Amino acid sequence: MLWRTTIPAKQEKTRVLVADDQPSILEAVELLLAPHDIVVDCVRSPQEFLEALGQHDYDVVLIDLNYTRDTTSGQEGLNLLARIQEFDARLPVIVMTAWGNIGLAVECIKRGARDFMQKPWENERLLSLVRVHAELRQALRRASQLELENRLLRAEGLPEFIASAPSMRPVLELIAQIAPSHANVLITGEHGTGKEIVARMLHAASPRSRMPLVAVNAGGLPEGTFESEIFGHVKGAFTDARTDRIGRFELANGGTLFLDEIANVPLRQQAKLLRVLETGELERVGSSQTRRVDVRLLSATNAVLGEEAAAGNFRADLLFRINTVEIHLPALRDRREDIPLLAAHFLNSNRSRYRKHVTGFAPAAMQLMMSYGWPGNVRELEHTVERAVLLCRGEEIEASNLGLASTRTAAPLFENMSIDEMEAQLIAKVLRRCDGNISQAAESLGLSRAALYRRIEKYGL
Repeated sequence: MLWRTTIPAKQEKTRVLVADDQPSILEAVELLLAPHDIVVDCVRSPQEFLEALGQHDYDVVLIDLNYTRDTTSGQEGLNLLARIQEFDARLPVIVMTAWGNIGLAVECIKRGARDFMQKPWENERLLSLVRVHAELRQALRRASQLELENRLLRAEGLPEFIASAPSMRPVLELIAQIAPSHANVLITGEHGTGKEIVARMLHAASPRSRMPLVAVNAGGLPEGTFESEIFGHVKGAFTDARTDRIGRFELANGGTLFLDEIANVPLRQQAKLLRVLETGELERVGSSQTRRVDVRLLSATNAVLGEEAAAGNFRADLLFRINTVEIHLPALRDRREDIPLLAAHFLNSNRSRYRKHVTGFAPAAMQLMMSYGWPGNVRELEHTVERAVLLCRGEEIEASNLGLASTRTAAPLFENMSIDEMEAQLIAKVLRRCDGNISQAAESLGLSRAALYRRIEKYGL
């Protein structure tokens, strides 16, 4: 496969996240660690802690056991520890506890914490704990990064992944960090940005890589068959159920399930999906037998699920389960540095496919591609280059072969359009190019027929 950029090395400074409801404790930790070139981030609640955990890469975290006034049960700390384990079981956790909570601290160790310190602590011991666990964490991370690169190099059948633009750096860092984990990942971004490629890379670099990656386009499943497709059914469960059928969850058992266009999962089916994610248990349609599955869920959508949840179209508790980590893919217009590399790659593959002697792009053609708005993102660029190779009569692709709007009109037009307006224009353009053939248009856009029909109705095309 093509890996155009090295996974960025982690920053040299140690970074620590501290959670405690007492400002004096946070201040004391920061005053102790900061002079030793350690970056300290402080939060006062489990919610703030989880938000910070998703924004930065930490070497060590320190957590208190209680955050609500007059609460001494330690349950808040145990719950927070469980969430940390779900996010990254290898992240070193040091529990801060008062003398009366030593029993709770021991329970935390049993549940995955690396160490605990008593309040008030000895400065040298705390500093030593942070340093030791940080060094181990960094060593494991470097080993994981090397293993990730080796797995990606060994992986066969993966699409080429070209990413050298600065805006892609956070994506690469997140892939390197979370691919070896079992965390559920939500991949967001506009149509055509490469969400499925990222999902396949996450699976290829994970411990589940030898097990199946099962991909499902939720937008292409009619509501009446969704439950049967996802969970399976037994013979006689409904009129057409002539034999038992294994659902996608069972097919992905031990591996990864990629659920594309997850925003299109019917609302009444979301509760059943949530139950499987919470318990690992399911029943096939028409069966009372409970089956257990071990599946990592990767989801993708171009919708803003937070807004969908607020509008009542998507369950908030399901959103909470599927986005342990979110990877957002920038639009092609926000990573223009990759356009020449992507265009050259698509040119190479298509000139071999169509046996055309095309050596490159004329300067005017490249300038047009660099200034165009690309509402269809990388997918549109791929189809544009394919068309240009077919139409090119010389050795270089000319601007006229691209079939794009001129530089003077394209940029201002798309700058003033919403994402929906751009998507509507792209669909209309592809429908015209395919003479109204829905199957061809859906294939060109990377959508199912059902999903394309919904968008046609939505935009009144």
